[in-house]
Amino acid sequence: MLPDTPDSVTMVPIERIEVLNSRDRNMKVFEEIVENIRSIGLKKPITVTEREAADGAPAFLLVCGEGRLNAFRLLGETHIPALVVDVSDEDAFIMSLAENIARRGHRPLEILADIELLLARDYTIEDIIQRTGLSQKYVRDIVFLLEKGEERLIEAVQNNTIPLTAALEIARAKNDDGDLGDMLEEAYKTGQLKGHQLTDAKRLMERRREKGPKSGARPKLPNSAHSLVKIYQKEVARQHKMVLKAEHAHQQLLLVVQGLKTLFADENFVTLLRAEGLDTLPKYLADRIETA
Repeated sequence: MLPDTPDSVTMVPIERIEVLNSRDRNMKVFEEIVENIRSIGLKKPITVTEREAADGAPAFLLVCGEGRLNAFRLLGETHIPALVVDVSDEDAFIMSLAENIARRGHRPLEILADIELLLARDYTIEDIIQRTGLSQKYVRDIVFLLEKGEERLIEAVQNNTIPLTAALEIARAKNDDGDLGDMLEEAYKTGQLKGHQLTDAKRLMERRREKGPKSGARPKLPNSAHSLVKIYQKEVARQHKMVLKAEHAHQQLLLVVQGLKTLFADENFVTLLRAEGLDTLPKYLADRIETA
């Protein structure tokens, strides 16, 4: 449960503040924080919760505002404006995670680590959703990846060599068909499939498996990442060819419709057709000529 916002701001000794959930910071963003504080001062106080230190003097756990705290340290300040809230260590930890998530705007790498921490503390998916404000689908997707123990995929996400969305597609494929998942992972890592191609290739293989026997033979299925990519590329080329044929047929139809409209506007031509008993057209063409 979130605490009430304190009515006043307290000047807290920086040396008495312990960072509860320290994170690496983007240096460019941190430099901007420092410059803003140097120029116009601190616009938003940090948030801390008070504890009694071993020496009996007040100490504080940082809840929100590590960047601002570090900036004050760098600028040589000894005290920092803070909102002092009365919360448990557990609530302080959760508030810190929620603030990190909101500040980062859903950066998958760090949020994955945050959710892993919460799971290690025996939080349920529903608890995580409620306390962090993340969407149900987003949390369940990340938990799925963690629960499947996809260490290679998680490491790849952490190293920024594969986006979280791609890792989830591969993990789901592995859950349904280990061979397909491994082939998709290899194809992505080797650069043969990128972005939406990964999802498209996965769906193509799933459709082929669902069709089963066709004309006495099963649709061709891949046995390696290379063959998977070849099948996908062949299907893309086939669909592209179909689109071109459809566009060509459409253009031809437009020419026919325009030609017929011109002819039917000629009274002599219409009279000739009537004389030959050819004064009617299929409804489809008649409607097109009427609206062309």
